[in-house]
Amino acid sequence: MTIETLGVVGAGTMGNGIAQAAAVAGLKVVLIDVTDAALVKGVNAMTASLERLVAKGKLEAATRDAALALIETSTDYQRLAVADFVVEAATENLDLKVRILQQIESVVRPDAIIASNTSSISITALGANLADPSRFVGMHFFNPVPLMPLVEIISGLQTRAATVELVRELTVRLDKSPISVKNSPGFVVNRILVPMINEAFFLLYEGAATAEEIDAGMRLGASHPIGPLALADLIGLDVLLSVTDVFLRDFGDSKYRACPLLRELVAAGRLGRKSGWGVYRYE
Repeated sequence: MTIETLGVVGAGTMGNGIAQAAAVAGLKVVLIDVTDAALVKGVNAMTASLERLVAKGKLEAATRDAALALIETSTDYQRLAVADFVVEAATENLDLKVRILQQIESVVRPDAIIASNTSSISITALGANLADPSRFVGMHFFNPVPLMPLVEIISGLQTRAATVELVRELTVRLDKSPISVKNSPGFVVNRILVPMINEAFFLLYEGAATAEEIDAGMRLGASHPIGPLALADLIGLDVLLSVTDVFLRDFGDSKYRACPLLRELVAAGRLGRKSGWGVYRYE
């Protein structure tokens, strides 16, 4: 099967980033969300992102215009009937993702591939809620999607080999680099990254150093391009907390317990860059 039309459910940070990458690669895109306001916000984010790439000389203005012309938005899941491939990009919540995936399956063609952009939830568990889990796969992009080259491709127990091969081909077409990983909580990157960030929160919570000093330590001492707390703000503190809670639940190991400070910041609505305040304040 040739993938020419890609559906994306969720116009937030990850969803609009996936939509942008697909449109720049020349794919038609159907972007779905529950409200027109969310879709407008998503399109505005894509437009601004593309403008920045043009301003930096990394994208031609004609490519920007062509990409925006390829994106259709709708609140109606029926529009996904034309899609060859649909990616769910909702919040890290099992029940929410299951509902969305079942809605997708109810409208797409029998041969369409369905993927989840989950960063931590079991692909096998999600697929068990579908009538045909053999066409379901994990496709984990990284934030910001237009700039980050990695995509983790995760096979559930039920995923057929042909589905994985199609996803690898699509990933390369999107100018991304795929790695294939086994289904386990957090997969590969987040299994390493999230506990490290959580430990940085514990250091801040205990007063071992300031946020700036913790971040400088990892930038200057470990050659990280961004400190763990600044990265937390970029990812979203609510997302990090959700992933950490999944680790604790699925592994049953107390070493994955979320730092109380992380939980407190999320409760206060300090979610990072997207809310204007997390560990750091933003304009």
